[in-house]
Amino acid sequence: MSLLTGLAQAQPLTGLAWGFEAILFAAVIPIAYIKYGIRSGKWADRHVGNRQRRLLLIPVIMTSVGIGIGGMLWLGAPRQMLALVVAMLGTLAVLLPVTAFWKISVHTSVAAGSLAILACAYGPLVWLAAPIVCVIAWSRVVLRAHTIAQTVTGGCVGAIVAGAAFVAVSL
Repeated sequence: MSLLTGLAQAQPLTGLAWGFEAILFAAVIPIAYIKYGIRSGKWADRHVGNRQRRLLLIPVIMTSVGIGIGGMLWLGAPRQMLALVVAMLGTLAVLLPVTAFWKISVHTSVAAGSLAILACAYGPLVWLAAPIVCVIAWSRVVLRAHTIAQTVTGGCVGAIVAGAAFVAVSL
């Protein structure tokens, strides 16, 4: 997702470098923190299925993403790359309070948000990949990690919030 957005930049190689910066703060650091939490017994698994524990995890991820945004602003990242990471942070900001009372699906939220951002960057034909979001939602329900309502709501929130944030910042 970050690399594809980077490739959509006027200077694709520079865009790829910014994509790697986004990956560092939005994926590598949070995954390392989750792995540390598993080893220390803080989380049971990499999905952090316990809703209360997610309330502890999401702010850490938001902090990492926020630091990444700070670096992008300081170093002059392309507008679309900044918009991508702001969209990630905005989606987490909406998911956090919902998670306090309901186990909304972060998986489908991220998948649908990614699709919305890629559609903004590459054009509406990207929406043809929407069945991928449905497969992810279906898998979360089959695994009994979420209800249908939690996956559908997660997908809607992700697409709307990430898409709107991406468009607002990239203009």
